Amino acid sequence: MDTLKRLINLLREELKNYGEMLARLDHQQELVLHRSSDDLLASVASVQAQAAAIQQARALREQMQLTLARELVLDAPTFSQLIRALPADYQPLVSALVDENNELLIRVQQRARQNHLLLARSMESMQRLINSLIPAPATLVYNGIGHRAPPSFPAQAALLEVVG
Repeated sequence: MDTLKRLINLLREELKNYGEMLARLDHQQELVLHRSSDDLLASVASVQAQAAAIQQARALREQMQLTLARELVLDAPTFSQLIRALPADYQPLVSALVDENNELLIRVQQRARQNHLLLARSMESMQRLINSLIPAPATLVYNGIGHRAPPSFPAQAALLEVVG
């Protein structure tokens, strides 16, 4: 049952990674709400790094799950089938770890969607601000090869003259 103990440890590791992701997403949400743009970029990188850690932990756990299934002579079972094939004293522990992982994964997904919406709204707000400061050209013009010409922004000197 060495494989089972390794699977339990990997389930705990995966759970820890989901918890860490939730903490990072909470921190990111605070940065967005407090408009801490300087720290937000670092937060995005931190969330991406944690996503990579989750993928690695999940891949290791899935591999160990398959290894244990082979040892128990099961063909690619679901976790519920795998749990039923385990010794009775391990079933509650593995079941609880799987449930906790699933619940935390759902919370991470919800928080990630919330953050995505907050970031999108923040970007829209910044775009409106920029558009109010630098008016866009009235019409879009296509060049001879069918591409839109980039918007022309006022020259730096003109901006300085306006400001003062």
